[in-house]
Amino acid sequence: MKDTIKSKRSKGRKATEPLTKQTLVSAAKMAFKSASDETMEVMGYNVIAEDGFVVKIYADGRKETLTAIPKREKISPEQIQKALES
Repeated sequence: MKDTIKSKRSKGRKATEPLTKQTLVSAAKMAFKSASDETMEVMGYNVIAEDGFVVKIYADGRKETLTAIPKREKISPEQIQKALES
């Protein structure tokens, strides 16, 4: 990744801008999309988490549910404090 970003304000010049949350989220989305596309091309499927399940998505659009993701129990601040005191 380049360490300079062309901004709308730069009018074609390279301008160094600070790393913002928006810039980071945008870069991460592009990287995940690229990796997903490449994996689909090479392997013919991707494995994702969807609606509480681990799902394999094939290049032809089929979906295969592999396993359920166990739900985590919620812990209250009082339970945490009690555990720390023990």
